[in-house]
Amino acid sequence: MTATPYGTPETPHLTVRGEADLDVPPEIAGIGITLTVRDRDRRGALDDLSRRNASVLELIKSHGEAVERLETGSLTVAPELTRHGRGERVRTYHGTVRLTAELGDFAALGELVTRLADLELTRVDGPWWALRPDSPAYAEARRRAVHDAVQRARAYAEALGTSLAALIELSDTGTELPRPPAFAARGMEPAAFAGEAAPPPLDLEPQRQHLHAEVTARFTMQPPKL
Repeated sequence: MTATPYGTPETPHLTVRGEADLDVPPEIAGIGITLTVRDRDRRGALDDLSRRNASVLELIKSHGEAVERLETGSLTVAPELTRHGRGERVRTYHGTVRLTAELGDFAALGELVTRLADLELTRVDGPWWALRPDSPAYAEARRRAVHDAVQRARAYAEALGTSLAALIELSDTGTELPRPPAFAARGMEPAAFAGEAAPPPLDLEPQRQHLHAEVTARFTMQPPKL
């Protein structure tokens, strides 16, 4: 007999949903760094921005393997105009460069964020906590969702006085990791003199990641005696 999508009295179908929720520690953290300069001369703004960008890149790279990714997002140099009589004049030039860094060592993260935030005209945004794309936590959440689906199906079959016969379909409804709200901190002014000690590293508490997995499973059952 040809099987139908809805089953038959001889081979009834049972469809259930399996779910799993996990709270796991983050594996990586991202930060954003924005450097700002201002100068009456365009070339002066560019030179200052280039110098400060090189200094910040060197600082970040000094943390070695703790920094897993470092990228330059954008660079902008734009004039600020002011009206003077019937025309417009350039009052000053603003320059910005935006960097993003991703770290897997959270102890190094606290030290780096503190040193960056202590630089002049520097804004630090973050951290944004996350799991790596290949994190085993995703597989564990899916495994638990499948286990939940099988347990639910068995419970329904037992309620009918029968048992499961075979799995005929398993669909991954989705694994979701909500993005946490971003934490932002403004850059602080540098030390008043070179001999002043560097500020102590920030003690950052990693934000646990909530992971949700969901599957839909279809089974055939032994015909129940109703």
